[in-house]
Amino acid sequence: MRRLFLAAALALVSTPLAALEQLTAEEFDAYTRGKTLYYGQNGQPYGVEEYRENREVTWSFLDGRCIDGYWYEDARGMICFEYEDDIGPQCWRFFRGPEGLTAIFEDESSVPLYEAAEGEEPMQCLGPEVGV
Repeated sequence: MRRLFLAAALALVSTPLAALEQLTAEEFDAYTRGKTLYYGQNGQPYGVEEYRENREVTWSFLDGRCIDGYWYEDARGMICFEYEDDIGPQCWRFFRGPEGLTAIFEDESSVPLYEAAEGEEPMQCLGPEVGV
């Protein structure tokens, strides 16, 4: 899996975002629906998201804890995610290149995320923490 993250990082460097078009909500939905996508940042694993019907999602930082949510397109054309933790919308611009998706957070000073791999298996989510 680590090699996939490094290969995706190199592909991100070789494809300037200016050469790619931002995905619309319809394009993003068509690409992601029914998939489990692993994301990387700076050559390291970052997280995984499962995309379902009706724009429902489940996210994990690869620590076994999962959080459900949904996504929508806002007035700026960004894809925004809201999760059960109520921290508010997390909005991104998504671009599709030859190696998959690249995501730029609404605070453009942050490092982009990139699609590192498509999962073959469902996400592994541990149950709620039990005990003290």
